[in-house]
Amino acid sequence: MFKKRRYSGWIRPIAYTVDMSIVLLGAYFILLPYIDPLIFALYIAIAWLSLSLATKFYAVYRYTHATNLLILLAKQTMMFALVVYAYFGYHSHSWIHSNTIMKYTLLTMFFVAVAKFSLFYLLKRYRLHLKGNVRKVIILGDNAKTSQLENFFNTRQEYGYHLQKIFDIRDLNDARLEKILFYAQKYGTEEIYVSIAEADNETINKLIQFTDNNLIALKFLPDNKDIFSRKMHMQYYGVLPIIALRSIPMDKMVNQVIKRTFDIVVSILVLVFILSWFTPLMAILIKLDSKGPVFFKQKRNGLDYKEFYCYKFRSMHPNPDADLYQVSRGDERITRVGKFLRKTSLDELPQFINVIFGEMSIVGPRPHMVSHTHMYAERIDKFMVRHFVKPGITGLAQVSGYRGEVETEKDIINRVRYDIFYLENWSLFLDIKIIFLTVYNIIKGDDKAY
Repeated sequence: MFKKRRYSGWIRPIAYTVDMSIVLLGAYFILLPYIDPLIFALYIAIAWLSLSLATKFYAVYRYTHATNLLILLAKQTMMFALVVYAYFGYHSHSWIHSNTIMKYTLLTMFFVAVAKFSLFYLLKRYRLHLKGNVRKVIILGDNAKTSQLENFFNTRQEYGYHLQKIFDIRDLNDARLEKILFYAQKYGTEEIYVSIAEADNETINKLIQFTDNNLIALKFLPDNKDIFSRKMHMQYYGVLPIIALRSIPMDKMVNQVIKRTFDIVVSILVLVFILSWFTPLMAILIKLDSKGPVFFKQKRNGLDYKEFYCYKFRSMHPNPDADLYQVSRGDERITRVGKFLRKTSLDELPQFINVIFGEMSIVGPRPHMVSHTHMYAERIDKFMVRHFVKPGITGLAQVSGYRGEVETEKDIINRVRYDIFYLENWSLFLDIKIIFLTVYNIIKGDDKAY
């Protein structure tokens, strides 16, 4: 039974049908000589539906970001490839070249991706230009948060929200609440957004009862208190619900294995194909340019605040202030070769050794020198949260404009904000995106690289 009014009940079944057709037609045109059509069709249909449930492949909503679609497609592609290869591995008597299996898998997922993005963007255009697939919403509350939400509904019409009315619920009594609920019934409201800051428990309970009985979605806006701005996570101790203030994806063993495997594979590739020849070349240039060692090592704080030696190609003349003062623009301590290394971030390449040793990750919060870490820990709120994960060679803060020298306190505050967002929202796709942005910034040039 389709839900009344809240969304079109046909969208998801259509998406299932289109994708399943692509999967089966691909098998017909590419794999037919190597399969029993009926058995394979039954196997792949069940497998596709099972994988879709496991990966939440069709859990796409009007507020879903395109980046999330890419992540879903990547997960589905990997799982789909496994079940296809498993089929032919089991039916080993059927001779088939691995390239044919790969061709089927990649072409199928390519056309599925085209269909998924086409539907996603067609719905946006449909809502924006034809005003279809629109949800009617009201907002209860009048403050900065509700004003932001009002602005979002009015300016981002491709998301398909029609704001009917805003109600001020300060000093709310039963008579006024009844009028609001009557309005929602009369004008077919589909979602109600309530400001937690202005609604008491009694009002919230009445709204829950009303919305449940009228097939209306009830959603809440956090107030200005810090606790509601966190990414909270519900846990159950038996049947007792417990709210954890922070959920860190890398606490899960499977994610630790994925991230560590990615780190090791990429680091080995860098060591073999880049550092193997680049290090001797840099050693010669650094030695010719100035006296001192080729590598510079400095104590930094890493996972769980533990100290470790972070390695770099030496970019400064040896000096007693290296562990005390950050490099500033026009710093006379920097050598001629060092200017090139720092401008291109190539001085950081030896940190792939730290990654191999397990002291760092390729992507994560950038580690600070120990003296600065102690200082920021005392002055900057939530600074220590960064040490829940391994530090990185590059990070989200660095590709977002907060790399290099901390010139003002605002720089370190924003750096911490991005670092916390990263550790609370980690995914392998996010790591890959940050790596690509890092390479792009190196090629483009970064004003903060000195």
